[in-house]
Amino acid sequence: MKRCRGCDKNSLQDVFGLGPMPLPNRLPATAALALVAPRFPLSLCVCDRCSLVQIPQDTPPETLFSDYTYFSSISRTMVDHARELAALMVRDRSLDSNSWVVELASNDGYLLQHYVDKGIPVLGVEPARNVAAVAESRGIPTVVDFFGEDLGRLLGEGGQRADVIHAHNVLAHVPDPGSFLRGISALLKDDGIACIEVPHVAEMIDRNEFDTIYHEHLCYFSFTALARLLLRNGLSPVHVERSPIHGGSLRILAGRSGAAPDETVAEMLRWEDAWNVRSIDTYRAFSERASGIRDELVRFADGLRAAGKTFAAYGASAKGCVMMNYAGLRNDDVAFVVDKSPHKQGRFVPGAAIPIVEPGRLLSEMPDFVLLTVWNIEREILAQEAEYRRRGGRFVTPIPSMRMSS
Repeated sequence: MKRCRGCDKNSLQDVFGLGPMPLPNRLPATAALALVAPRFPLSLCVCDRCSLVQIPQDTPPETLFSDYTYFSSISRTMVDHARELAALMVRDRSLDSNSWVVELASNDGYLLQHYVDKGIPVLGVEPARNVAAVAESRGIPTVVDFFGEDLGRLLGEGGQRADVIHAHNVLAHVPDPGSFLRGISALLKDDGIACIEVPHVAEMIDRNEFDTIYHEHLCYFSFTALARLLLRNGLSPVHVERSPIHGGSLRILAGRSGAAPDETVAEMLRWEDAWNVRSIDTYRAFSERASGIRDELVRFADGLRAAGKTFAAYGASAKGCVMMNYAGLRNDDVAFVVDKSPHKQGRFVPGAAIPIVEPGRLLSEMPDFVLLTVWNIEREILAQEAEYRRRGGRFVTPIPSMRMSS
């Protein structure tokens, strides 16, 4: 039996199987290659010891991240979130030109650029060389590597340690989260703070966000599970709050071992206990609801085809790849997917072989309906595509349940 990524016990319980899935951010250059994209088993488990939700499957990180097509700066929502967070940390931590801020999985510099603008020294750590090159072009020094305990100790060996370490939407991607957290502890100043954001598993379950389950996301964190993991690996949670980013996330501030928590830590643990974070039934009910959404989407696509209506999608996201493959949608169901990222345009959705094109195609072709796969930035997209909607086009948002917007 596969051992838990958090507590290393043989205690995983299966709760949801999605079947064989392609890697969602490996976008083939041709439809033929997309149709034969390699597929890997994908399922969800829960540890009945530490409550950590996870997938048991391992895919080599080099396969997933060495050449990456996700650039955070494409989304205005992400950039605005980063700007507000940087301003908050500068104010609350009294950061200045003598401080040092490090971001792990720093992507294209979408967050660190706001510190640079304020004259605060930074360092990014980003394993995808093509993405790191964009950050470097913005004047953000970046180490191209996977972060863990060894790299954290190496970076801190010169005596300089970080006042603030950011780790946003990355801990879920890490095969060994314990090593990652020990690396943060090694690199953090004694009075420094780590700002960690993870999608909240309670939001995923309550909002039926099954399309966020894919091979890159190895863990799905409750605060209950993450607090235990922090304490086992040299860090102490001192504050926790909810954030709407990525469909519902937790923002945890952690200091080195012994840092005193505020009242939010106990409050969140009590809330999750009442939510039944330790109950296997909580997660198995989620599986049944996901199957229902899939079946409804299939019926909707079949009905459009029978009526001679056209169907497109917005967002060549990992979520979209999972959604379309789980529903078995192909290029004869969905004509095309629009995406703002030039790094994705001209490629195809793996498994589904649906072409990825620029957003202008919505107005030039006016499909009757558009599946909004990037539901986490729904407001941004609906505002952006106001003209398509004014002309009669309609968006279909599948999460948390199927609904239409005109």
